[in-house]
Amino acid sequence: MQSSLPLTIDRDSGVPLHLQLAEQFRAAVLDGRLQAGHRLPSTRDLARDLAVSRSVTQAAYDQLHAEGWIEGRTGAGTFVTDVAPLQPAVRRRRNHRADVDAGLLTLRPGIPYIAPTPDPGWRRAWREVSTQSPPRGYDNAAGLPALRAALADHVARVRGIACGPENVLVTNGTVHGLRLLLTVTRKPGDRIAIEDPGYLNAVVAARDHHLEIVDVPVDEDGLQVGALPHDAAAVYVTPSHQYPLGGRLPVARRNELVRWARRTGSLLIEDDYDSEFRYDVAPLPALAQLDLDRVVHLGTLSKTLSPALRLGWLVASEPMVDRLATFRANSGDWPAWPMQAALLAMLQDGYLDRAVRRSRRLYADRRTQTVDLLSPHGQVIGQDAGLHITLLLPNHTDDRKLAATAREAGVVVAPLSEYRRTVPGPPGLVIGYATPSPPDLHQALTILTKVLPRR
Repeated sequence: MQSSLPLTIDRDSGVPLHLQLAEQFRAAVLDGRLQAGHRLPSTRDLARDLAVSRSVTQAAYDQLHAEGWIEGRTGAGTFVTDVAPLQPAVRRRRNHRADVDAGLLTLRPGIPYIAPTPDPGWRRAWREVSTQSPPRGYDNAAGLPALRAALADHVARVRGIACGPENVLVTNGTVHGLRLLLTVTRKPGDRIAIEDPGYLNAVVAARDHHLEIVDVPVDEDGLQVGALPHDAAAVYVTPSHQYPLGGRLPVARRNELVRWARRTGSLLIEDDYDSEFRYDVAPLPALAQLDLDRVVHLGTLSKTLSPALRLGWLVASEPMVDRLATFRANSGDWPAWPMQAALLAMLQDGYLDRAVRRSRRLYADRRTQTVDLLSPHGQVIGQDAGLHITLLLPNHTDDRKLAATAREAGVVVAPLSEYRRTVPGPPGLVIGYATPSPPDLHQALTILTKVLPRR
């Protein structure tokens, strides 16, 4: 059966005529107007009907034949092939947290305050990037050499880690650095100790790498070293501000942890969470300054500038950095040059230091406001540092139900039970005070006090 189709030519569209024809034939096959076995008119007849040259119709058929839509049969003509129309896949929209929380006041932890307009230091950094040409080829898999040197100076000055650029690898943030480290250094079945309660993304990363997770209890001073198993190949720890309870690993326990790692051969993975923001005393030096051969240090800009930058750093022994960089050179997985160049400009300009000092004053005031309003409703812990406090509640409290009630009232908070896995402990709420604007913070806390029980 020969098919007759209403084909049109638009000579003013700018699209070549043969491509217009080919697209109309494809559409006819996909919507069922042309089916397998239908005979097409000859190129000569089609050219005459459309008042175009035969070269146009021949080019259209050549294109369709090359793509497999039509086939020529000797002595019989040109026919539609058996191309079953492919229905578009149904894409179901996921409910990401940002969408779910839209329109609500959020007191979720770990998200800094972002001013509505950028300050001069931020604009200067990006102007500096705009004056530079990008590298001629692929840049260094470990990071821009000048940035690695600047970061080495930065962590030596603010975190007490004696290191050089050879010890620094630029990452897309803490979780990116952790996943890279687990990919290169661990094998499925290795045991990794993680604080419980602790950072859920670290747990997910370990599970994705098929590691056996050992849940280690924490107390008011952080991870309990005495509870570590002797056969753990790695330990993930947040010594500067334990997440989410807020303890600070004291010097004696840090020394004990490093001695344990040397004795067992375990790798210590230091997530330097919230080290920049202390409100009582100066931050303790990083765990990595005790032994860079046994400790890998992970830092990030997500709390100081913005999580959206996706930038951080990993500090480790030179052999470890070389090993990680070799893997990345093959995987092509490292931060883009403009982001690295901007961070370098911020470090050289002193902008990062100024931003931290400014934020520390801002968050200290917010911390005081939050503690004053919420302390009548439970025990506040972890208030000496960071961007959140944890409010411990009476043992009979269902913190998930309480968080749901707060949500219905218009405020998003995280129940402490979300962070627990196997180690029991009291219920509570993990309350971030950094994200909202000042008026929104006051409103959110006021609403929250109305749903919280009084102790």
